[in-house]
Amino acid sequence: MCRNIRRLDNFEPPATDDEIRAAALQYVRKVSGTVRPSHANEAAFEEAVDAVAHATRHLLNHLTTPAPPRSREVEAAKARARSAARFA
Repeated sequence: MCRNIRRLDNFEPPATDDEIRAAALQYVRKVSGTVRPSHANEAAFEEAVDAVAHATRHLLNHLTTPAPPRSREVEAAKARARSAARFA
């Protein structure tokens, strides 16, 4: 599951709320050991996703780096090249 969590810092344009929420959801799924919580645990699960998303947004807003912003298209091309080399 955690392979779906992508690096979100130093992109132009910055990470969207949807990207941050998707990463938070994957993290909470991994930690809880479940993809979909029971009805009894659904509120706690959603609360955890919201808390992780909030903490992630806070972190990304406060990180600084001297490196130039990365491009999503370039990073996607690199990932495709790594995948092609790995599964060729």
